[in-house]
Parts: sequence; structure tokens; C-alpha cells
Amino acid sequence: MSDITTVALMSVSVIGYHRVMVRWEPDAAGRLRRAAVELFAERGVEATTVAAIAERAGVTERTFFRYFTDKREVLFGDQGQFASLFVTGVQNVPVGASPLDAVAAGLRAGLEFFPPERREDVRVRATVIATNPGLQERELLKMAGVADGMAAALRERGTTEPAATIASRAGIAVFSAAFAAWLDEGETRELPELVEHGLRELRDLIAA
Repeated sequence: MSDITTVALMSVSVIGYHRVMVRWEPDAAGRLRRAAVELFAERGVEATTVAAIAERAGVTERTFFRYFTDKREVLFGDQGQFASLFVTGVQNVPVGASPLDAVAAGLRAGLEFFPPERREDVRVRATVIATNPGLQERELLKMAGVADGMAAALRERGTTEPAATIASRAGIAVFSAAFAAWLDEGETRELPELVEHGLRELRDLIAA
């Protein structure tokens, strides 16, 4: 075997190894989410294929379907984890806390899902959803599901109806308003501050 042939074979081996390493790089689900949101923003949801998402993320289509059932699921695949933060926050407040205090604790727990460094990525996702009526409806259903989960947690704590439903839905209204403000290009306050401001506004309305 000539030196040239040996070098060529070594180069092929290195390239093949590099491709395997890229394909199996950790956090494939996270890279697929980022790739999908980028492509949705560039091309639109309908024009973006699973193949394109997988290619940009550096994985195969088979890997894509290991994590998600379809391309829209990329935007909502972490819905269970998201909702559980709010519900657990309600469940963990001390015995004797009022329903509104419990809901406030749920909102604060949900903030873990949105650290400051995610602001720009979340803003792009929100823009994609805002341009698609079907995705808007699904986002509303997601938040309604969070409210239902918190209401169930309140009932388990002894809160009766309709107080459990009213408190949980009011809390989601506060969170949604704060979240929308956080994504505004001109907003400099962070999400926790906006949520606390909304909670104060809610308490003032109740007091009035």
C-alpha cells in the first residue's frame, strides 16, 4: 500500500468518525428543537420538512422520530415538564397557605423553565406560533392544561370549587401577561419581576 493510499484511508476514517460523533452528540432533542425553530422562522412551518430539521441538527430522520411524533411536536414536546413545574409549586406550599398564595408559588416554580439566557430563543418560538393559527390554538390549550393542573392541586389541598378554578385561571392570566411583556423587544425587566408585578396587580384588584 502506498503512502498516498494510506493517508487517504486515514482521512476517510477520520471523516467517518467525525460524522458519527456529530450524529450522536449529546442533547439531540435540544438540538432538534433549536434547528426546528430556526427553520420555522426562516421558511415557515409548512415549508419545513423533518429531513431539513434533522440535517440542520446533525442527526438522522430516524433519530428525529425517536424524540418527536411530527415537526409541530418539536414546539410542544416538553409540555409535560413545563406543566409539572407549576403543579409541583402549588403542591409544595405550606399547609394553610391561601389558594392565591399557592398559585403564586406555582407561577414562581414555573419560572425555572425560562432562565434569562433563553429569552431570545423563546421570543423566536413565540413569533413562529403567532403566525400560525393552529399553533396558537395549541399554545392556548397548553396553558389551559396548566391551569387545570393547578386547580386539581388546589382541590387536593382542600380548596373548593369554584375557588380552585378561579384562582388557577387568574394565575395563568398573570403569567401570560408577564410572559408577553417579557418577550417584547423594548422590555428590560426579567420575567420574575414581571410576574411579581402581575401578582401585585391581581391582589390590588381583589382588594378593591
